[in-house]
Amino acid sequence: MSAPRVLVIDGNVAETRRLQVAAVGYDPGTGYARVLQRLQTDLQCEVVYAADADAAPPPGASLASYDGVAITGSALCVSDGGPAVSRQLELVSAVFDAGVPLFGSCWGLQVAVTVAGGAVAANPRGREFGFAHRVLLSEAGREHRLFAGKPSVFEAPTVHRDYIARLPEGAVPLASNEMGVQAAAFSFRRGTAWGVQYHPEYDYRDIAAVAGRYGSLLIEMGLFKDTAALADFMADLHTLQTAPGESALLWKYGLGPAMRDPLIRLAELRNWLAAQVLPRHEARR
Repeated sequence: MSAPRVLVIDGNVAETRRLQVAAVGYDPGTGYARVLQRLQTDLQCEVVYAADADAAPPPGASLASYDGVAITGSALCVSDGGPAVSRQLELVSAVFDAGVPLFGSCWGLQVAVTVAGGAVAANPRGREFGFAHRVLLSEAGREHRLFAGKPSVFEAPTVHRDYIARLPEGAVPLASNEMGVQAAAFSFRRGTAWGVQYHPEYDYRDIAAVAGRYGSLLIEMGLFKDTAALADFMADLHTLQTAPGESALLWKYGLGPAMRDPLIRLAELRNWLAAQVLPRHEARR
């Protein structure tokens, strides 16, 4: 009996992946695949490094053999342009043509929105980093399968400079906070996209790794007072990784059930697998 298959598109260039491996032992695409496989133990995942010039993504015809496509975050910005961006736009366009369900985290949502005719831009409110707070589900979001089991207001791991300046035609905003749209769903061509502006796949260690990689940039932007403050933040995250119930740190960072309980934190990915990936797999058997 065949197993469901998901293609994970790692949106990062090689140097960013190298730094992530040095910090946590795996690149973003591999980390994403591992999370999906923890949620669906028989899932087959393949990772493609679509930003690379020598990447070998599946040809258009074989994209349809997947039951889902997930896209990681990235340090890239759509507005940067260039081959590393255009290759990913082209691949996601092909995913829509193939009719394969798509899930995007942060960069993944931004790429999908761009391909479908929406707009992404630098957020005039600045960078959102560490935790997205006060993420509020819309009425549509409270009814959507993506957020089954999620509180109506929650926190989530996040790191992004850009935001969704304009959703594609027909897209439904599912969640937002003061930084902008935080989740949306839409159909385009033969495909569908569910996406979030944050990172449900991240644990505390992943956030700490990104903090270390961005380092002085976060201090220059005023998100941390100095290197000592940044180091304290990273140390707190490593403590939470090993002691997720540390009440003093949960209070310090204003983290509620959606960060305290891994089942709630991962609800979006689990729901996407259950509502989009597995039904497609069953229909194709």
